[in-house]
Amino acid sequence: MIVMKFGGTSVESREAIERVAGIVQARLAQRPLVVVSAMGKTTNRLLAIAAAAVGGQREEALEQLEQLRDFHCRESSGVDREIESHFQELGELVRGLAVMGELTPRATDAISSYGERLSSIIVTAVFKRRGLNPVHLDSRKLILTDHRHTQAAPIFAETNQRLSSTIPPLAATHVVVMGGFIGSTEHGVTTTLGRGGSDYTAAIVGAGIGAQEIQIWTDVDGMLTADPTILPGGYRVKTCSFAEAAELAYFGAKVLHPATVLPAIEKNIPVRILNSRRPEAGGTLILAEAPPCANAIRSIACKKNITLVNIVSTRMLMAHGFLRRIFEVFDRFETPVDMLATSEVSVSMTIDNTRALEAIRAELEKFSEVSVENDQAIVCLVGDNIRQSPGVAARIFAALKDINVRMVSQGASLLNFSLVVAACDLRRAVESLHAEFFRDPDPAVFERAFQ
Repeated sequence: MIVMKFGGTSVESREAIERVAGIVQARLAQRPLVVVSAMGKTTNRLLAIAAAAVGGQREEALEQLEQLRDFHCRESSGVDREIESHFQELGELVRGLAVMGELTPRATDAISSYGERLSSIIVTAVFKRRGLNPVHLDSRKLILTDHRHTQAAPIFAETNQRLSSTIPPLAATHVVVMGGFIGSTEHGVTTTLGRGGSDYTAAIVGAGIGAQEIQIWTDVDGMLTADPTILPGGYRVKTCSFAEAAELAYFGAKVLHPATVLPAIEKNIPVRILNSRRPEAGGTLILAEAPPCANAIRSIACKKNITLVNIVSTRMLMAHGFLRRIFEVFDRFETPVDMLATSEVSVSMTIDNTRALEAIRAELEKFSEVSVENDQAIVCLVGDNIRQSPGVAARIFAALKDINVRMVSQGASLLNFSLVVAACDLRRAVESLHAEFFRDPDPAVFERAFQ
């Protein structure tokens, strides 16, 4: 069996879903299980509707909901009754939110779950019309999670038992279709795995059924040597390791959700990233250990909208407990840190979630001096060869000789070399680094990306 996950752009319209059906049909011999995201920007639209409802704009919210209903009805065929039933439930939920005037995490999960619930129904109908003999499974009955709404964690023992007992018998004669992103608690309350969680669903299911391969179908040819919105004309990465993929995903490679690789690593299941608009393209194959590469760097990832926080101790040198107090503050406000650089009396760190920044700053200023720099970006060079390639740092700083680097960190994994630059310098930094490290790409690992 293989797991095939199709993202929002791959199922954004009836035409796109028909294209997906053709891709799946060509792989019936591999007994595919299909996981789908919401159609296009449906999740964003649902959350905007919820925000309008709790913000006192009830009629506007209901009007937006009607437009979303029309869109799903227009792009589907033969499942009008099921779609209408779901939108009736959504209408009741929106009216309830308008009365409550509050969007709780539980309510957020309830409303945002409808995107995948609708798309999986529509995809199943198209597959049926194409003669693929599909069967639809509600992911909420298979993916058991904890109660942490909007960021739920799977309870793997029970989830794996449900998956292994339910799916293989069905997959022997049917194409199983599931919605990604969603699960439920032991009491049947709907939860979600966080934004981008459909990738995670595919990996959870793949690990639970012991799939031969997990395929992530998106709108690009695979992982590239640089973000194409920042640097067009890079190279497709044919193969990389799980460790490299995890670093790239965490530091901004949006083609893959950071958590996706974790269940796959545990079961050593290959993950392949492919383009639903160009299924003939080779994609990127992610393995436990990638083949050797002549280049020091496999890819350059970027993370925008970064805030740099500089903290200086107001006490004597080498005062113990300084770092502990800092991280206790960030932990209390549930704010993760991306990068960290330290000295005896100062700490610099980056965050991408500034929701609690003012409160964090107030706490930190009780025992330190704090300065904040907005509009920063992380540039992360990733590659297994960084650990054994002398002179990488020298090449990086030579390439960036005309750019002010605000912070530097080499990861403990020795797979990445990260630095912070002003957002206005990001494009120039990536262009210079790419020109330096990919002037002679290894043809066994890299191929010119389709333009």
